[in-house]
Amino acid sequence: MHTFETKNLEKPLSEEELKCLMKKYDKTGDGKLDRQELKVAFKDLGIWFCGLRAYQAICHADKNKDGLIVNDEMDVLVEFAIKWGFTLA
Repeated sequence: MHTFETKNLEKPLSEEELKCLMKKYDKTGDGKLDRQELKVAFKDLGIWFCGLRAYQAICHADKNKDGLIVNDEMDVLVEFAIKWGFTLA
């Protein structure tokens, strides 16, 4: 078992819990995360350089290059976050 540690979380997160948490930052309710929404999510999770990380996440996970992360790209986003040193329970 590994732990996903951030400054604002009190317990380890599973991959599914992290996906659900990220979806809560979809302020428009369209089922998509844009770069600004990712930036806010990463900032709230305590990730340093959240603007840069949001840019990198979009570049890596946005398979259709529309500038948005949608459900089928969320798995890639979580995998990418793990490369930053985060691990999941």
